[in-house]
Amino acid sequence: MREEQTDQRAYLVVVNHEEQYSIWPSDRDLPAGWRAEGTRGGREECLAHIGEVWTDMRPLSLRRQLDPTAG
Repeated sequence: MREEQTDQRAYLVVVNHEEQYSIWPSDRDLPAGWRAEGTRGGREECLAHIGEVWTDMRPLSLRRQLDPTAG
């Protein structure tokens, strides 16, 4: 079985200062520069949430450079 199918850990959705999203195991300290976004659940649940909310993959700094009213 693939690891993704058997992974029963809880994850947090995390976001950095560039508004880029990722998941992180909830039982580990957050890496420097990342904060919990507020969503917690299984791996697939967290990834589905990211798919819904992270609609613009460009880093915040680039969005601001291209459109000063962004962000």
